[in-house]
Amino acid sequence: MSPLKTPSLRQLRRYAIARSLFKATSLPRAIARLGFVQADPMRAPARAQDLILAQRVKHYRAGELERRYPRLAIEEAFFFNYGFLPRETLALLHPRGAPRAWDTRMQARAQEVLAFVRQHGRTHPKDVQAHFEHGRIKRWGGDLNVSTHLLEGLHYRGLLRVARREAGTRVYVAVDHPPQDDSPEARLARAGHLLDMVVHLYAPLPAASLGYLCGLLRYGVPHLAAEARLVQEHAKSRYAHAQVDGLLWFWPQGEKPVAARHPVDDRLRFLAPFDPVVWDRRRFQLFWGWEYKLEAYVPAHKRRMGHYAMPMLWCEQILGWANLKVVDGRLQHELGFAGPRPRGSAFQLALDEALQHMQEFLQL
Repeated sequence: MSPLKTPSLRQLRRYAIARSLFKATSLPRAIARLGFVQADPMRAPARAQDLILAQRVKHYRAGELERRYPRLAIEEAFFFNYGFLPRETLALLHPRGAPRAWDTRMQARAQEVLAFVRQHGRTHPKDVQAHFEHGRIKRWGGDLNVSTHLLEGLHYRGLLRVARREAGTRVYVAVDHPPQDDSPEARLARAGHLLDMVVHLYAPLPAASLGYLCGLLRYGVPHLAAEARLVQEHAKSRYAHAQVDGLLWFWPQGEKPVAARHPVDDRLRFLAPFDPVVWDRRRFQLFWGWEYKLEAYVPAHKRRMGHYAMPMLWCEQILGWANLKVVDGRLQHELGFAGPRPRGSAFQLALDEALQHMQEFLQL
């Protein structure tokens, strides 16, 4: 890349915002364009997947994804994180094993559960619990219901899919995937396609962030770990790249961070902690000069920003964060700023509009 075409850090920032916060569209088109929407069960004031989609879908309302899920060609699945993706992507992830192998007894239980779901059809975890009475096991420092563990494991392995949710709980159904071409060339192509999806979602990416995401992807497709590593090693030949302020950055071929078509509007947005614009905390600090952390799992007395601080984007600056919650049917907000609070009416007007938009999204 010639020096004349090397973007500045500000151009990379504007490019990152504009390409991710595209013009609002329909729900299926938004998911297809993103390629993956990370999910999180916490509601503060809504789930992460709803907060992400609200920025990109016309007239989106909290819970709409869950309500429409059974009628859409999308899947809940573990990719490099857990979330929602187009159904055609699912074939790229399977067949896969699991990071922790089951012992003989657990394998036998899993086969029994799978046979039960195949016979029973759409199955709620409570149905499995009532039929088998598996009890509980220790996992990840806590007590886990064995039936839930088996269902989640079968889902991860691609033997079950989520048919719908009932009050937030997954309802499963058995699924069969067509045989995959297991040739070295096909495996490498699948790994490359999956990494392309990651780069498309989070570009532009510093090299260190690309490496981190490749590590997460290898956890998502452990059977393609070697191929994903090989794709990463050839990133410079696969993706557009440049040295900016001493750091190597990557983005999809054919896109131009220096193009004038990356305008940033003057809306104020409350972004979920997992929104693609702010997901990469390394890039966040490079773009906006301060450190942002999700403190939901930090003891209350150690929090600096709050339980679920949402980065507050205005124009191309993230000025600080907002904690939003619904109390007695009314939206309450507390703001924090990384620097001085903006003066003048423009910021207040943008803030008022953002809060009104949030109330409509929450249907308050």
